[in-house]
Amino acid sequence: MNESRAYIERIRRVSRGQQRLELAVEPSLAAILPGQALLVRRIEKDYDEACWHPYLRELWHPVESRAGKILSVERDARASYAPGQLLSVLGPVGQPFRFHPKLRNMLLIAHDAAPAPLLLMLPALLARGVSVTLVLMASARAYDASHLPEELEIVLAEDDLSWQDMVMTWGWADQAFVLTRQAGADEALSQIMSLARERLHEIPANFLFAVAQRPMPCGVGACHVCMLQLRGAQKLQCLDGPAFDMTAMRLP
Repeated sequence: MNESRAYIERIRRVSRGQQRLELAVEPSLAAILPGQALLVRRIEKDYDEACWHPYLRELWHPVESRAGKILSVERDARASYAPGQLLSVLGPVGQPFRFHPKLRNMLLIAHDAAPAPLLLMLPALLARGVSVTLVLMASARAYDASHLPEELEIVLAEDDLSWQDMVMTWGWADQAFVLTRQAGADEALSQIMSLARERLHEIPANFLFAVAQRPMPCGVGACHVCMLQLRGAQKLQCLDGPAFDMTAMRLP
């Protein structure tokens, strides 16, 4: 992981609630892989005074890479940015997602969190002919997905986290990734694990993955703030994550 400078080249409003920032970055960062992220800090005196917080940097998940020098990130439309804004970037952070070698059907679940950390995988998977279903749960149901690829199946879960054809969706999935927000993550993951167990005879290893979103003050494994307790092991989101096999996690 290296520190470099980037700048916001363009800002596009892509839906009711999201904007995409196109970042001009070094070629090494433009080659970032799905699952990896950036630790970003705006270089601006007024921003430092108004928005300083102990963690200093924000975790930004690229959703698109193009031309070997541009990364797009998705941010809340209410946040204020400006073209030309200079950024200090640490990255890439984390390990790439590992996909099943014979992947045909992918299930993505976003519970109470915008699905941005899952979106960078879409172009490559869809180009390979992989069928992808994105299930939006809890507050994530308000996410406006109109700008996402037409080939992507979007499902809105009910209040009890169920959805129509859920048995079939779980049954055909070769792999599944579950994204939750930091607050209440363990409880949400436990509920989703229960749903999966009710509809599958067994959950094999390397099938169902949780995508962690813990704070990352350092990004290099020095502070241990992003540590997760797994069965028989301790893992760090910044070095070993963000995806962790849910069958190895200690869930309530």
